[in-house]
Amino acid sequence: MWADKLLSAILEQRYSNAWPEKFKAGFAALFGSDGGRYPDSAKRQVTLRAPAPSEVSEGIVPFAAFIHPSNPNSGPYGGTSLAVFPGDDAPCLISLVVGTNGLAPDEGILGRPGHARKTAAVCAWLNSGKRRLVAWSKHDPTRLDQRLPPEVAEGFGKYAGAIAKYGHVLYAIYAPEPDQNSTLEAMTAFLDLMFDERGIRPLARFESEAREIESRWFRYLMPSVSKQEAAELLNERRYVILQGPPGTGKTHMARELIATEYQGCGRTIQFHANTTYENFVGGLAPIISSASLGFQFAPRKGFLIEAAEQARATNGKFLLHIDEINRADLSKVLGEAIYLLEPDDLERRVIDLPYNFEPPTGDRLSLPKNLHILGTMNTSDRSLAIVDIAIRRRFAFAKLWPQMYVVEHASCDLMQHAFHRLLSIFINYATEDAMDLVPGHSYFLEADEQKARRRLETTLRPLLEDYLEQGYVSSFAEAVRSYLQWIDSL
Repeated sequence: MWADKLLSAILEQRYSNAWPEKFKAGFAALFGSDGGRYPDSAKRQVTLRAPAPSEVSEGIVPFAAFIHPSNPNSGPYGGTSLAVFPGDDAPCLISLVVGTNGLAPDEGILGRPGHARKTAAVCAWLNSGKRRLVAWSKHDPTRLDQRLPPEVAEGFGKYAGAIAKYGHVLYAIYAPEPDQNSTLEAMTAFLDLMFDERGIRPLARFESEAREIESRWFRYLMPSVSKQEAAELLNERRYVILQGPPGTGKTHMARELIATEYQGCGRTIQFHANTTYENFVGGLAPIISSASLGFQFAPRKGFLIEAAEQARATNGKFLLHIDEINRADLSKVLGEAIYLLEPDDLERRVIDLPYNFEPPTGDRLSLPKNLHILGTMNTSDRSLAIVDIAIRRRFAFAKLWPQMYVVEHASCDLMQHAFHRLLSIFINYATEDAMDLVPGHSYFLEADEQKARRRLETTLRPLLEDYLEQGYVSSFAEAVRSYLQWIDSL
């Protein structure tokens, strides 16, 4: 198997004179159609640096690294590399490293937001369920002035020598676990990522396995929230906000929750810039009276009071869904009712209202335990946002990202290709703010290829053009314009 020799070398418990030769054998086994994982041509994209024992002296940290071939045969090197370091009575630390000579010749890879995004997702996947850090990634690999945080370095104490010398250039690390299969998966994920960033894919017979591993860590790059998970969060916290890019199914999920989990007991309202306290909680409203000329004013219940009364009249749970919750100034809309939104308070909270409403509310309001509130908001909406810390503390937040599996099950090949192509652009080049703009899967749900072309032209194109016009995607505008040209070519 292609990985046997390399894995055996990584699992060595300490450095020995034979260690570099074992890595050379493991490196050689990576390539070629007669058993390797990558094509022979991949050898032109990477070379092995594994100093011989005679080159390892006092104070020198032994290592083996797959580096860019433009680097010299010895001395400091530059660019990104996959490096392994022997531990103190522990298997080798697997890491992605920036050479001490700087970012070149890989500044194009290291400077891409997507590279940091992917390494973070791989490490999050490797840490999942472990109850401790077995992997760590730096937020920005190009920050060579930043070392591993002390609390992280302490957790990887068996590699203190490597961390002390190279802690400023290490940007993704993994400490092998007793389970060899876990170490094999981690090693494979690091290798595939390194080669993929250089445009190299595994040989055809390994492509399916590579996609499977990629799909596992990709779930941590753009995690999904299922309807069941949203329902559980509502049961635990009562007040939840689903946020995410446009077209990810936030409103659809809210309606499904009302129909299924709440057995139809719920209602949907929508906030906008003119939503007020009087609309949401309650206030004076004009009424026509036959007893006098003109209008009179009387207390009128808002959506929140009505929902509280409906929930009390319901045997089960009741859901108030607030669509586009961030389009209103929520601090003003809630007023003193914010005091009621405390899911962890064991005591019943009550506020005095400025008016005496019709029974059963009267002039005092409390929220029953069976009333849940679900807000949905587009992270692409730059007009207003929930920034008040007091409000944020009272809601649990969950994020919906575009999901490939939805498109794969409901759309034609053209739409799947269009979705994957646009997703790759955003993942690789978008800043953190711009990632909130990635169009959701609903823009790509079309099974008929002819209709798919029209849908891309009439729904997706205007959205991307608006992003360009507003300057939201300025850091990768040319990639987006090229995508629009591709739509024109269909």
